[in-house]
Amino acid sequence: MTQDGGKAMDKNGGWRRGKAAFLNQLWQCTWKDAAITFGVLFIATAAAFVYYRISASNINVVMFYTLALLFISRLTSGYLPGIAAAMVSVVCVNYLFTYPYLQLNFTLDGYPVTFICMLVVSVITSASASHMKQQSRILAEREKMLAEAEKEKMRANLLRAVSHDLRTPLTGIIGASSSYLETEEKLDTDEKRALVSHIGEDANWLLNMVENLLTVTRIRNDSASVNKSLEPVEEVMSEAVFRLKKRIPDANIRVLLPEEFVMIPMDATLIEQVLVNLMENAVFHAGSTEPIECRAEIGRDTVTFFVTDQGVGIDEDKLETIFDGTGQTENSSADGHKGMGIGLSICKTIIVAHGGTISARNLERGAQFGFTLPRGEANED
Repeated sequence: MTQDGGKAMDKNGGWRRGKAAFLNQLWQCTWKDAAITFGVLFIATAAAFVYYRISASNINVVMFYTLALLFISRLTSGYLPGIAAAMVSVVCVNYLFTYPYLQLNFTLDGYPVTFICMLVVSVITSASASHMKQQSRILAEREKMLAEAEKEKMRANLLRAVSHDLRTPLTGIIGASSSYLETEEKLDTDEKRALVSHIGEDANWLLNMVENLLTVTRIRNDSASVNKSLEPVEEVMSEAVFRLKKRIPDANIRVLLPEEFVMIPMDATLIEQVLVNLMENAVFHAGSTEPIECRAEIGRDTVTFFVTDQGVGIDEDKLETIFDGTGQTENSSADGHKGMGIGLSICKTIIVAHGGTISARNLERGAQFGFTLPRGEANED
């Protein structure tokens, strides 16, 4: 096949596709579109009649029907309603508002021009409206695909964090228990207590991760949202500190409650879990004996929670990915505790499900984690 022949076929094929698309748009009409067309034309005719009776002039009557064509093209699907409305509009102008009244006179000067102009306006407006609707549909589908891709990414990061953070304490438990069983007769009391203590710490860490995973299961996978009810900010903060103290009695936490009594829509258990995770990470990874500060700032449309430590901070190259389930810190192995991965990944999942944002940054001394929740009406579902 020659190049010219191929171009001719492409041209013919493109023309056929364009013709098919036009015909598809032309006949894409429903009873709803017909009802809208009839209703808008009726309103335009009534408005034009009132104007004609008041002004005794038919000069601007056509403008009422032109506006009607714009509304019909915008509110209906396809080209047929607009084309039909253009024809009906020209007939109405000729029959109702042009002498001789209540008679059709197709020999009037300018009648063909009026008909053609209104028909062209209708087709162009219908085409533009159809194109805008199609673009809006494409954008909505693209946003949905991006949201699904983000959810898949979060699931993958969560699974990666789970596989890493579960393996570490399990390895420790297996190693400590094996050492105890193999060398029990050679170990003194203090060494035995140390091995059992390590087993207990790793078991508690596993329990914490299981609680986090159970927390995530409360988030509906279909809509990535949560059931919310109005909860007082200060009670949520106090309960989170109480839960942390049960797990880590020696944790040094300073709570700064807001002066204003505020209730915001949230799942209190999930937000408490976020605060517990952030404070626990600060206790284990800050490398400081100074108190960890937990406070809330009340804004006009949002409430922001902060957990601030005065420790070693976070490596700058890890700040952007610290909530992606890969947040191992440099001091994780040094201080004997596991990484931040799964806890912070779950924090992000919970906050995003609440329609909020979460971030981390370094201060002049230490690090600060913060998340923002919107102040709004609680969902009733």
